[in-house]
Amino acid sequence: MPTISIEQKLLRQLLSRYGIEHDIEKMAHELPLLGTDIDTCDEKTLDIEIFPDRPDLLSGETLAKAIRPFLYGAKSEPELDVKTGPVKMTVDSELEHIRPVILGAIVRSVETGKSAEEKDEFIKALMDHQEKLHFALGRGRRRASIGVHDLSKISPPFHVKAMPSSTSFSPLASSEEMTLDQILTSHPKGIDYAHLLKDMNAYPIIFDSNNQVLSFPPIINGNQTTVSHSTRDFFIDVTGWDRRACESSLMLIALQLAERGGRIESVEVTGFDGSVEHLPQSTPLEHQVTERLLDGLLGRSLNDDEISAAINRMGGRYLGRNKASETTNSAVTKMSDIIEGDTVLRFAMPRWRFDILHPVDLVEDVAIGHGYEDLGTDVPKAPLTSIPRSDNHIRRRLRESLQGLGLMQIQSLTLSNDFDQFEAMRWPPMGEVTRITNPITIEHTLLRQYLLPGLFRLMASNRHHDLPQAVYELGTVIRDHSNSERFAFLVAEQGGGFAAIRGRIQALLNDLGATDYIIEPLSGKMGPWLVGRCAKVVIDGVHVGCFGEMDPAVSHQYELSVPLNGAEFDISALQSVLPDPV
Repeated sequence: MPTISIEQKLLRQLLSRYGIEHDIEKMAHELPLLGTDIDTCDEKTLDIEIFPDRPDLLSGETLAKAIRPFLYGAKSEPELDVKTGPVKMTVDSELEHIRPVILGAIVRSVETGKSAEEKDEFIKALMDHQEKLHFALGRGRRRASIGVHDLSKISPPFHVKAMPSSTSFSPLASSEEMTLDQILTSHPKGIDYAHLLKDMNAYPIIFDSNNQVLSFPPIINGNQTTVSHSTRDFFIDVTGWDRRACESSLMLIALQLAERGGRIESVEVTGFDGSVEHLPQSTPLEHQVTERLLDGLLGRSLNDDEISAAINRMGGRYLGRNKASETTNSAVTKMSDIIEGDTVLRFAMPRWRFDILHPVDLVEDVAIGHGYEDLGTDVPKAPLTSIPRSDNHIRRRLRESLQGLGLMQIQSLTLSNDFDQFEAMRWPPMGEVTRITNPITIEHTLLRQYLLPGLFRLMASNRHHDLPQAVYELGTVIRDHSNSERFAFLVAEQGGGFAAIRGRIQALLNDLGATDYIIEPLSGKMGPWLVGRCAKVVIDGVHVGCFGEMDPAVSHQYELSVPLNGAEFDISALQSVLPDPV
């Protein structure tokens, strides 16, 4: 979870603007319900973990705005106070296929601090908020990227153009001009984000009226517009592919500056399609929830005063209720499962609440705002009769034995790929392979047939930790389009030769009550085993599993250089030959 660090002094200042006294004990007690948790706290700094579903709390300023109604009963403000401004920004038609969503806003007269230290802290907090939004809303700047500029150093109106790679300007923190190609191949930010503009013949550039480069989104800003100690007026640009993520990012940066006394002004944006709009929008979004859904999920009915108080705590406003037949705005009812005769509850919620995707999210907000203490009680309505799994006992006995041998249980994904399952492991497919028709990643193209590859991947991810490491998994594999239960374990240890793995297998079989079994050498190079240092277990003529040392050639495929030994067994085969003592 992302963590934000807030100066206690700043939080007191932000709350005192509204006549509220900072109460750290109240925050520690109630903030977890809002989607945050206080990590550490001292007299100077407050470190707060923000749950991923609340990106609107990722700065001290926006958090302060959210906690005023939630903790201190202030009246909520779902609107954004925006004045119509004179600044215009035009987007060329070529941007439709390069970076189509381009938004802007102005914030003037921001109080950035009195001392140089306070101004430095402000700039650091602003940049930190940007990067957290790039991660939470922008998905690594793919969906949305943010640029913040010193308005006094640029001349409106602004123009967004598609430019060739030979275009040059001085990027942030550099006095030397670089071409766009040079930035993408040699500048640290260009190297990090060049993949976002891969295979494009032209790149987005934001110019002012003097042809000065403001920004090369989503890569880097121009050096001339850098925010400094003297900056009080700001221009914000947000570009990307996801309109909702871009709009939320724009409003949250504007909110952060407004909380420091800034005045937000709209920018008139002419889009690539010729449409004209003034951004950011000031009005909240209206949502509708049926009373049936609210009461059904909460377990009790709430009156209008209770609903109003609850949604006020969450930063929204309750607009009242009406019958479904009176509802005319289909845009706010399309996901609400509203039928004629339903009572519909109407809410106005801030546009920057990116986490509100469905009426159930509003029900959750009402529950959090009201409190969980008196939402009523209920009992399950579904039948609870069941029968145990046929392999329940042997799975339990396997877990107890393996954990007794010092192994830690893990659970990996059922999805895998050809390299891990067959090529690296040197195992052939067992029957038909169940493949994903349209995989979204090359790592997950089929359903696994073996468990050991997942354990190798885990070991590779933890190779920087100390030895020994020992893990096991009981899981499902899919062979010939049918489920099958197996277990496997893998141990990384110094001196872990064949004698060590044979001892573990004998102890395991003893725990399972197997007395008449045969350990036979494996021949050939099939599987990950080291030739001459591996064997199979046969019980009553049934081959139940294999074990041995791992071939260093296989380990090398996963960048593992430590001695490894392990095993993989068929649970169904074991169950067929071992009596159940229970």
